[in-house]
Amino acid sequence: MKVISLKQPFASLIAEGYKEYEFRTWKTSYRGEIYIHAGLSIDKEAMKRFEYLNLDYPQGQIIAKCNITDCVLIDEKMKELLKKKDPIVYQGAILSNKKEYGFKLENIEKIKPIKTKGKLSIWEYKEK
Repeated sequence: MKVISLKQPFASLIAEGYKEYEFRTWKTSYRGEIYIHAGLSIDKEAMKRFEYLNLDYPQGQIIAKCNITDCVLIDEKMKELLKKKDPIVYQGAILSNKKEYGFKLENIEKIKPIKTKGKLSIWEYKEK
């Protein structure tokens, strides 16, 4: 199964249904089911921004599965859409001056955590 690793709090924001786009500086042609892996890294500034949600932030675990259904360039039009959806959740993409892509995530479902090390890019998890 394909996997993408994210820093916390972003992995938990996806698992809990607050975030439906994941942002990268690279685009993907992959469409289909993917696991969301909460890596060991934490974005401390973002953690403060989302304290009010009182979420759990596991690390080093696959915590959700979903489908990547699209990959879109984050242009000004897309930034406006994200601003309307949730300016706090999507603040990083809205304010970014880098060329970024948003992976559209659908059918998000929390799963029983699977402890495993993460990797860069989209990677393969071999189920045991």
